[in-house]
Amino acid sequence: MTVTPTDRQAAFAARARQFAEAEVAPRAAAIDADNTFPRDLVARAGALGLMGATIPEAWGGAGQDEVAYVLALEAIARASATVAVILSVNTSLVAETLLRHGSDAQRERWLRRLATGASVGAFALSEADAGSDAANQQTVAVADQGGYRLRGRKVWVANAAAADVVIVFASTRPDLRGRGISAFLVPMDAPGLSRHGLEDSLGVRGLGCMDLVLDDVRVEADHLLGGAGQGFAIAREALDGGRVAIAAQALGVGEASLAEAIAYAKRRVAFGQPIASYQAIQFMLADMATGLEAARMLTWRAAAARARGARATTEASMAKLAASEAAHAAADRALQILASEGYRHGATVERLFRDVRATEIYQGTSEVQRMIIADAVLA
Repeated sequence: MTVTPTDRQAAFAARARQFAEAEVAPRAAAIDADNTFPRDLVARAGALGLMGATIPEAWGGAGQDEVAYVLALEAIARASATVAVILSVNTSLVAETLLRHGSDAQRERWLRRLATGASVGAFALSEADAGSDAANQQTVAVADQGGYRLRGRKVWVANAAAADVVIVFASTRPDLRGRGISAFLVPMDAPGLSRHGLEDSLGVRGLGCMDLVLDDVRVEADHLLGGAGQGFAIAREALDGGRVAIAAQALGVGEASLAEAIAYAKRRVAFGQPIASYQAIQFMLADMATGLEAARMLTWRAAAARARGARATTEASMAKLAASEAAHAAADRALQILASEGYRHGATVERLFRDVRATEIYQGTSEVQRMIIADAVLA
């Protein structure tokens, strides 16, 4: 595969980078400190095509391929991991799912709004007892006079604080576990749907993570995505794209960590010379750069596979695993190099260190990614 972006891919990435540097980076510290969803930045991102990078132009998106998308997300994540995750949840988990599995009426109502940033989407799969074991859904959807009634509680729903629509996964046949799960497109103003407890998380603050309680929420049958019982397959497909996006997010945080470490090593003087001249520091920087570059190749490989129309489940898991762990290592080494300068609350490296940890947890922990990869290796 080529590792050189095309002119079109590079131009889209440059647009994202300019936005990130001019508008996102100056706000990153405040987003983290205030834990407030940056709705105005999301609107600006939508105007630039970043809320629907891979959605066709006919539906209001940028019409880019997966490689351009991950290049753009990495650029955004260098400035703010939070903004990058908001964009990726809306695009990979919601808009792309609606594009692939939504009806014409569902797409007409929501897809253009999602792709342009006029609306924000959320993805409600996780529950208190359905994280890594996502098939263990306790939320139920009971058939009711041509529609369904949804009851249950979803946890850690990203974008929930500002979302206009949410994809809810619920069991229509609890006896079938994964094969009995269905997906529903539910407006956030539906009677009986309520938001609870804005999460005060360690990192990626401002993501608007909340619990959603569905108390006898009634939806018509035309709110069903795909067919009954297809929800688990839809979720797994969405997570393939979401994991490649997380890999890009992790790379952005890792690159920001490396940049902070290099700048500090060049200006910090100890024993009469910059600490960048010491081999101990040089080796840490070399390991950081190498780990991130290797992960980038896996991420591009997964993105290129998806751009060709391949499912790329294994490639996505490899990319997420490698990028999240390389970025975590980079943030950790950056904190070591900056020492007390980076350990201070409010330091950029301190924020990066907190933000990167989530990439090894959400949309499947590193252990889950290893399970998926091992299944492929042993098949």
